[in-house]
Amino acid sequence: MTSTYDGSGLKGKRVLVTGANRGLGLAIAKQLAADGASIVAVVRKMSDELAKLGAVQIDGIDVSDDAACAALGARIKAAGVESLDMVINNAGYFPGSAEGESLSCMDFVEQLKQIDICAVGVLRVSAACLNAGLVPEGGKIVIITSQAGSADWRFTQNPSGGDYGHHMSRAACNMGGVLLSQEVKSRGIPVVMLHPGFNRTEMTSKYAHIWDKEGAVETAVGAKRVLHEAIAADMSRTGMFINCEDGLQIPW
Repeated sequence: MTSTYDGSGLKGKRVLVTGANRGLGLAIAKQLAADGASIVAVVRKMSDELAKLGAVQIDGIDVSDDAACAALGARIKAAGVESLDMVINNAGYFPGSAEGESLSCMDFVEQLKQIDICAVGVLRVSAACLNAGLVPEGGKIVIITSQAGSADWRFTQNPSGGDYGHHMSRAACNMGGVLLSQEVKSRGIPVVMLHPGFNRTEMTSKYAHIWDKEGAVETAVGAKRVLHEAIAADMSRTGMFINCEDGLQIPW
């Protein structure tokens, strides 16, 4: 990806990124800055690293907070941003209890929290931007999701079942993305769901012992993967669930 990535198409574009203050989100912001894009970072708290990138930071936004997200459009406009070329829904949640959840040790509170953040949170942010008229025809909605949301792949990757919350949240996220793509299709706004691959982040550090074995990549590589597919997204690909590792569609 490093040898083939071409981010020249992002120069001068205005791109919103949620969860941009750490992990893959921060790596995406850094790559956007390197490519000459203007960054609107939607975060829970201000970041010195984002400030150094020249990002417009909209802080105090928890994607599970209805009121905070409802005010997002007005706050973006108040910051001097009148339109967005791309909205990248990156914010997510993956608790330490995600591994090993089974009938004998269910955590229903965490299951609902994951769905609220990873699925409904995407709709809160996307709806706020779309309803405020910030995403014009040709603008893009990008949803960073996971292959964990593929029901078909669970038969191979989870042959014994379990691990409910994470997988349910990503399946719900994907369904929301498809329905959103259908609703805004007439506006000429593509919506794509992207699996960025296994990235070496704080969120996945609980799996550091298998990073090498499973081919986990540095976030700088993951960011290029995501942006490569985001650049390629158009109406012919709207509603697709794409594996950024190979560019192929992931089965539902």
